[in-house]
Amino acid sequence: MKGPLFYSKILLFGEYGIIKDSKGLSIPYNFFKGALKTSKNLSETAVKSNESLRAFAVYLEKMQFENPELVTFDLGSLKKDVANGMYFDSSIPQGYGVGSSGALVAAIYDKYAVEKITVLENLTREKLLSLKAIFGSMESFFHGKSSGLDPLNSYLSLPILINSKDNIESASIPSQNLEGTGAVFLLDSGIIGETAPMVQIFMEQMKQDGFRNMLKDQFIKHTDACVEDFISGNIKSLFGNLKELSNVVLDNFKPMIPAEFHKLWKNGIETNDYYLKLCGSGGGGYILGFTQDINKAKKALHGYNLEVVYNF
Repeated sequence: MKGPLFYSKILLFGEYGIIKDSKGLSIPYNFFKGALKTSKNLSETAVKSNESLRAFAVYLEKMQFENPELVTFDLGSLKKDVANGMYFDSSIPQGYGVGSSGALVAAIYDKYAVEKITVLENLTREKLLSLKAIFGSMESFFHGKSSGLDPLNSYLSLPILINSKDNIESASIPSQNLEGTGAVFLLDSGIIGETAPMVQIFMEQMKQDGFRNMLKDQFIKHTDACVEDFISGNIKSLFGNLKELSNVVLDNFKPMIPAEFHKLWKNGIETNDYYLKLCGSGGGGYILGFTQDINKAKKALHGYNLEVVYNF
């Protein structure tokens, strides 16, 4: 048995901000993917995944019991498949900010939800919000509190524009210019990040007036502008706002940036060769980079592993 493929995602803009109603833009990233599989002879990794699915099934049963209006699963089939050796076979790295748990949640919903909302129907705002709520509740099993956006992106395999908590829509983004020198890239920090501790740090900082004001007056302002610029293809304005955003993150989100990348981050802002920002919750995993000249960026980041995800 092998289920359909579910892809990783990249939240281009909106990390932390969407918790406080900033705009956000999330795109599918087809380089990494996962699918549900069943085998009698499980590898060590597959055994861990199978055990995790067993615990997840227990969680979903409790979730369904506590909130039957939200979603109903065919729990009998799920438990039977898990007992028969089902696991999530995935190339999506965990703790890298590209939605490993999101793809798994999407796969489970797709296979076991009763009366599921499908990609083929007219996706009204209500349906999108309903899916987001279901996925948020499901994904909370993996890291405490989830917005549900990662699984939504993986499930639909479409760019998602977040206007606010209660206003999301599938979006069209400018098609790539494969001849262009501008690029969005992933920079591998070589460190596994954990979402829950980073979100905890953010929530603690949110108790301070100064941090809350910075979030509203600077971080969200530049995030919103970047989303609008990216969608409308206004590259000149986008890079101006990216520089500001990169600066604000370096000044105010230092715990989320691995220490050895602080200098590299600053160097990008000073030279304008590239601008770095968080990819997901930070603390490790991938760092997201934007450049108007990928060759310049590669030279400046010589020795680091860069993966281009979008060309301007």
